[in-house]
Amino acid sequence: MGSIDEASAGAILTIDLAALTANWALLRDKVAPAECAAVVKADAYGIGLEPAVTALTKAGCRTFFVAHVSEAVRVRAIGRNCTLYLLNGLTPGSSETLARSNIRPVLSSFCEIEEWASYCKTRDAKLPAAIQFDTGINRLGIAADQLERIRPLFDTFEPALLMSHFAESEIVSARNSAQIAAFEKIRTAFPKIPASLCNSSGIFLHKRPFLDLVRPGYALYGGNPTPNAPNPMRSVVSLQARVLQVREVAAGERVGYGGEWTAPRASRLATLSVGYADGLPRSGTAIGRFGIEAVVARRRCPFVGRLSMDLSIIDVTYLTDGAVQRGDLGEILGDAIGIDELGRKSGTIGYEILTRLGQRYARRYVGE
Repeated sequence: MGSIDEASAGAILTIDLAALTANWALLRDKVAPAECAAVVKADAYGIGLEPAVTALTKAGCRTFFVAHVSEAVRVRAIGRNCTLYLLNGLTPGSSETLARSNIRPVLSSFCEIEEWASYCKTRDAKLPAAIQFDTGINRLGIAADQLERIRPLFDTFEPALLMSHFAESEIVSARNSAQIAAFEKIRTAFPKIPASLCNSSGIFLHKRPFLDLVRPGYALYGGNPTPNAPNPMRSVVSLQARVLQVREVAAGERVGYGGEWTAPRASRLATLSVGYADGLPRSGTAIGRFGIEAVVARRRCPFVGRLSMDLSIIDVTYLTDGAVQRGDLGEILGDAIGIDELGRKSGTIGYEILTRLGQRYARRYVGE
């Protein structure tokens, strides 16, 4: 999709690349001398893969993780010399595609290891790959009791990284210690292979299991890796939606599809040019509980009525007369309202807020 002019856009998404690289640098310094990579899957968590990878590369990041081959190909077009891992691993028959672009699969099953080893033998080349072990998330990964079964295949390719993944590192949990201990046992079987366990929240665990490489994702984009403490990361995205109309409604008037919200008193409402087609959660305006808000004239204004595909409505009754006019902008995301708050009040998580950011916004990149 081509760029959208800000003057005619219904909403403006501002992405602060300086904040992105500052977040990476904060984590880099925290984990040194371990390497700090960057997870840029899902279009760099919605902010745009190409601008994110370009900025992070300039900042010094040398290793990237993606989920799909299509994402890896895009990263490789920008970072020709970076180390690039494919988290979702080796789909059947994809070895040639990965080898051609120097993409390292994260192998999470005996079948994948066997296929990669066979391909390397055919090529007479020991190509690199990561090996992922399951230590408790039960999603992807090789069980620890398979160590001796896979060990002979390691002579056929280059095991470049041992990996595992935390199941709940964002909370204080005995499972975190159990996973660290389980992964340490695996590492002792392969002491010469670099190892990686930490995601964003894992970096902030007291045991500091940084090992050789960490793989932050969410924290880079401004998400809080320590949900029960102040967010140490800088905000990366802000979203402003344009006011299309300001109208007065009488007490008792029903508003929006289904008339699920009734004005409790004479009210002033502003209609914003943003809806669920733009990634704004429809659940954020659920009736009967405190929902999401927008900041207008430095004051929080609640969304009211049922969110629709292209439009939403906020209650601006308590703003002074003339404080909001057609064409003004209401801030839905920014310094006052972060992605974690918007996610929580919408009954979801900040990760989903980021990765659903719509394509109809005018995107403004700053701090390049």
